[in-house]
Amino acid sequence: MPRSHPVYDKMVSDLDRRRFVKAASAAGLIGLAGCSGGPSDDGSDGSDGSDGSDGSDDGSDGSDGGDDGSDGSDGGDEVPATVGIVYSDGGLGDNSFNDAAQQGILQAEEEFGIEYSEAEPDGAGEFGQFQQRFASSTDPVYDLVSTIGFNQGDALSETAPQYPDKDFMIVDTVVDEPNVANYLFREEQGSFLMGVLAGRLTETEFSAGAGSTDPDSTSVGFVGGVDSPVIRKFQAGFEAGVDYASDDVDVITSYVGSYADPSGGQEAALSMYQSGADIVYHASGATGVGVFQAAQEEGRFAFGVDQDQSVSEESFADVIVASMVKRVDTAVYESIENVINDDHQGGSTVALGLESNGVECVYGQEIGGDVPDDIVSAVSDARDEIIAGNIDVPDTTSN
Repeated sequence: MPRSHPVYDKMVSDLDRRRFVKAASAAGLIGLAGCSGGPSDDGSDGSDGSDGSDGSDDGSDGSDGGDDGSDGSDGGDEVPATVGIVYSDGGLGDNSFNDAAQQGILQAEEEFGIEYSEAEPDGAGEFGQFQQRFASSTDPVYDLVSTIGFNQGDALSETAPQYPDKDFMIVDTVVDEPNVANYLFREEQGSFLMGVLAGRLTETEFSAGAGSTDPDSTSVGFVGGVDSPVIRKFQAGFEAGVDYASDDVDVITSYVGSYADPSGGQEAALSMYQSGADIVYHASGATGVGVFQAAQEEGRFAFGVDQDQSVSEESFADVIVASMVKRVDTAVYESIENVINDDHQGGSTVALGLESNGVECVYGQEIGGDVPDDIVSAVSDARDEIIAGNIDVPDTTSN
């Protein structure tokens, strides 16, 4: 199976974490307190962080790099759609889930010429406030309100019925309202492939970059962010994949309780490595940076999530063997395209899995090419078997 190396654009990582980044002043909102595909055929999703950012202040993402919230648009009348997007907790700059969503809206801006505003809530208590501000705004009028993350579901269940003529979309959960388009991912499928890779690799004498395996190891690790049904899907698939690959390898699991706690991620991963694990897979947003730090410190390996983190977290590329890319950018992009085409999929649910390239195993840019061919083939074969329906991947854990 050829290694997949999507090209990711670098975007802004040093954004002011608690402001509207684009066009918010126009709406008067500033004062408010899961081995390749995507919107473009070249696989570029801009890196989530799903990435977003190279930390530059040159405004290349469409903003002027300043703190006034302006998107630098000229206020033209030929805008096909205006979109408000509310990110999940953890905010932009996570080089993972939120940044992946941002890449979808940037792709839509580039291809369609949309205008948009972004909001980064401080916590779940602010989700409803931002959703309603976008929905009720009259200057500008938002054609679509995008809500990112399962933890916005409760708030959107209250917001959407109050604005029946407004179009909404949500990622990672279902809000049963006729004006909400729901996008789910089969994270367990992509994570199963990561489990096969881990289960096979840990039993192989393998050295690449700054890491190496211990062929005598009988364990690998999984670090989650917030313990929730969505992250449990990652864990369930990973555990099933490891079990499919080997009867002799156990999975050590730990939930940090946050998507923005790198020190907690590092502590959890260090404990796993020091207990004998030589590969740790994370599904924890920015917390995963700590996992990568621990891998480098211990000379072991890690798996990234949401985007190719060997690119979005390139300083750790020497220990990131692969990433379970989850095309959140595709969901954001397609929902915008539907609204532009007057085809909003309100009341429907789209599930993106391996067959649609909604999730995939992407080998790392620096060391992924060193994975032995027989292991690459085993991962590819497992992918084919899942798509064919011959492997039924669980989406819940046993404990």
